[in-house]
Amino acid sequence: MKHNAIRYGMIAAGLACAMMAAPALAAKDVVVAVGSNFTTLDPYDANDTLSQAVAKSFYQGLFGLDKDMKIKNVLAESYTVSDDGLTYTIKLHSGVKFQDGSDFNAAAVKVNLDRASNPDNHLKRYNLYRNIASTEVVDPGTVKIVLTSPFSAFINILAHPATAMISPAALEKYGKEIGFHPVGTGPYELVTWNQTDFVKVKKFDGYWQPGLPKLDSITWRPVVDNNTRAAMLQTGEANMAFPIPFEQAAVLEKNPKLELVASPSIMQRYISMNVTQKPFDNPKVREALNYAINRQALVKVAFAGFATPATGVLPPAIAYSQSYQPWPYDPAKARELLKEAGYPDGFTTTLWSSHNHSTAQKVLQFTQQQLAQIGVKVQVTAMDAGQRAAQVEGKGQKESGVRMFYTGWTASTGEADWALSPLFATRNWPPTLFNTAFYSNPQVDSDLADALKTTSGEEKARLYKDAQDIIWKESPWIPLVVEKLVSAHSKNLSGFYVMPDTGFSFEDADLN
Repeated sequence: MKHNAIRYGMIAAGLACAMMAAPALAAKDVVVAVGSNFTTLDPYDANDTLSQAVAKSFYQGLFGLDKDMKIKNVLAESYTVSDDGLTYTIKLHSGVKFQDGSDFNAAAVKVNLDRASNPDNHLKRYNLYRNIASTEVVDPGTVKIVLTSPFSAFINILAHPATAMISPAALEKYGKEIGFHPVGTGPYELVTWNQTDFVKVKKFDGYWQPGLPKLDSITWRPVVDNNTRAAMLQTGEANMAFPIPFEQAAVLEKNPKLELVASPSIMQRYISMNVTQKPFDNPKVREALNYAINRQALVKVAFAGFATPATGVLPPAIAYSQSYQPWPYDPAKARELLKEAGYPDGFTTTLWSSHNHSTAQKVLQFTQQQLAQIGVKVQVTAMDAGQRAAQVEGKGQKESGVRMFYTGWTASTGEADWALSPLFATRNWPPTLFNTAFYSNPQVDSDLADALKTTSGEEKARLYKDAQDIIWKESPWIPLVVEKLVSAHSKNLSGFYVMPDTGFSFEDADLN
């Protein structure tokens, strides 16, 4: 009995110690409130930056981009390019394991790039990889990628968040369902994806970078309502939220437990006009609508000052971007142009938005009111990710119902080709990519193609300037603003920030 009493006493003491020690061992669980749902966890098949940002929990690429959108090595150690610009030889990090225990090596790179560059797989990001002729294994630590033609931005393509290295064993096991069963080399592994509510990931104990990750888990929670996202920060339900509703920024800034961050962006907001459809086939109509929007007022009304009026079709932070004299607000000039175009009484049309959060709705309402002043009656629809995929991204020119479309674009490769080609090249009309204006100009096509073939920075600058000059003059868009990215996080969360392309960087994140 005495021995038992001693044993129980020791157990009780042990429990008491464990309970006393519990706070020191508190799990580092972070909740991130984001603005919309995730479409898939397969980065090669995701059209939205958010899904790709979340996929960075479990996936990595050969290269990546830092917070200034500069190239950095990730799973690659180094690379060389042949003199003709066609062959890229990449040395890989050794000793890296996928989360299923299989080896990351050159054979795994080949499996991923073969899958990405095969049009028969119908992956949404296929166009990033269409220029790959072959991927060859030189040895386990070396891979050789041969292109069909020189493509001077190719390393930027490999740094795009879509270019993830997925476990070949998982690809074989799950096939087309890989988007629900991600297996990568990243710092976290998937615990649960509840498609309407959250994605939860936990620390991957076999992660190849020593000392990382520092968090135990991240829960990504889509919260469409802007005010609810802000409230979750105030109550401590979320440790980070993005985007922050601009009108809530001042309130959150006063909270001593929170830090508000307004960071630079490459997010260009615009309205495309379907130039293959009346009345937008008439350049005077497109000019009229550009004169009809007061961008300075829009910055105040919808963005609470956290944006600047667009001065071109590329954000100023993108290399080779051109700035122009911004469109002045001149409703009288707009009415005059409509009259010249044969629409003295205006016309009726539709304006769709790629998102349905409150900022997008404010932009729609503002645009609707502005255009009403020049006799243009607009029916507005704010879409969720599913509607957008079905109605906009999935339909070609003949069946497309797109007329005016409000959206935004960030070139997640950090360079001009991916900022221009997907939106203005003829070959990139939906459903191929995102030229929702169905714009086509042979000179622009030729400039964009030639810019990728040249290794001369001067010639590249000339070609990109020529393309932008033509696009600005022909106005297939109403360029609106370049956003600032407003996020907020609890002060005890460090190393978690929003990238200029609206994705996230969190590999060094910690909770103190």
